[in-house]
Parts: sequence; structure tokens; C-alpha cells
Amino acid sequence: MHRDSGLAVLRPLGGFFVLRTGEPPHAPLPTLAEAYAASAADPLGARVRKVAGAIRAPEARIAASVAHLGLAARLWSVALGCAVRAGRLPDLAPSLLRWDPEGSAPDDLWLTEVRPLPAAAPEDLAAAPVSCAATPESAAALADAVLLGHLEPLAAALRARHRLAPGLLRGNAASALAGAARQLGGWALAAGHPEEAARAHDLAVRLLAHPLLAGAGTYGATGFRRRSCCLYYRVPGGGVCGDCCFTRAPGPSPRAGSG
Repeated sequence: MHRDSGLAVLRPLGGFFVLRTGEPPHAPLPTLAEAYAASAADPLGARVRKVAGAIRAPEARIAASVAHLGLAARLWSVALGCAVRAGRLPDLAPSLLRWDPEGSAPDDLWLTEVRPLPAAAPEDLAAAPVSCAATPESAAALADAVLLGHLEPLAAALRARHRLAPGLLRGNAASALAGAARQLGGWALAAGHPEEAARAHDLAVRLLAHPLLAGAGTYGATGFRRRSCCLYYRVPGGGVCGDCCFTRAPGPSPRAGSG
């Protein structure tokens, strides 16, 4: 498989969707597999500290939640973009993705080797039709790649060191998915590809029904509304996000928005 095969279709979608290929041009960066594992280098801890400084988070767990949401948004965007625009996924294994924990948002990602999923046929990514209908099988491939391959180990690594409720992390994952689908669908409609917008929406609906995301929120004609809070309202001047369970920032409480 050519190193840029099929991934060029992501470039018009913007920073959250773009996936660079090959090795990073500067100093060696950790893989996401290394970030999820406990290690002396602790790239995940470095990312939380970077986010904490950038948003002036009063608690580390707020920065951890925001860092989780940002990386989840990047992973969902890349995977959805490939599925919708190219018709299939490359292998997005954590060991193949290098990541810059000190980078700015959106998170910098490099896919060091562009290859088919282990169970996939070795055709070029661009060979698949871009207008194929969303199917349970394609949603399952996305769930395996992102939910099981990345977001579960990422959540476990963050929960091991920060007081983050499972419902909060599930809400972050669902919110990031809905946001990626909304952005992709909006681009597709503006670019004259309504079939791609429909596919992005259908995949999001199927994925939000996955056992690991079910109950995280409601997704309908007016968008997504989560049942938890990412804690961003606790950042100075942060307010509430557009899909938050709160309509306005709650008053001070040690437990408010924690789940």
C-alpha cells in the first residue's frame, strides 16, 4: 500500500482530520501505544501538563479530561474521514501512530506505516467506492479501531492517575464522535457530496449505539446532547460546551459535573 494511499482525501477537511504519514521530521516521538502504557517517559502525563498550562486548569483532572477529549476527537475524525471519504480504514494500531504530547491542538499524529487492516484485502485505500452505504460491518471496524484500540486503553491510563468518572470519559468519547460526524457532514454538504454526509451521520448513529457509548447522550436532528460534563466549565472563563448536560455552569460543588 502506498504511503499516502487514500489519505489525501482527508486534507480538505481541516486539521482534526489530516493524518501525516511516515516518521516525524524532528525528534523521535512516542507512539500512542507508549502513551497508553505506564513508562518512565510518561508522554500522557506530559500532555496533561501541557493542556493544564494552556487552559489554566485549577485541577489536573480537568486538564486530563480536556486532553482525553482532544485526542478522542482526532482519532474519530481520522477514522470517520477514511471510512466516509476513502471507503475503508487503514490500520490505525496505537503502535503505528506517533504523537506529539507537547504539540498544540489539534493533536499532531503521524501514521508511520500505511497498511490495510489485518483482516482487510490489500487493495489501495482509494480503490473502494466513497459512496458505499454505512453498514454494521463498517461501524464495527470503526469501533474496533477507535473505541477498543485507542479510547479504552487511553481511558484506563487516565483513570489510573486522575479521578475521572467512567461516565465522563464515555461522554467525552461520544461527544468527540458526534462532533467529528457533524464537521464531516457539514463539509460534505458544502462540497456537494450529500451521500457522504448521510454516511457520516449513519455511522455516528450506529457507533453511538455501541455498548461502550450507549447511554452517553442523545443524538437527533438538533445534534448531540451528552448526559455528562467534561469539566471545562471549571476552567477560568470556560463556560459550558454546546452539547453539555448543563445549560449553564453549575455553582461550586466538589462533585458537580464529575460523571
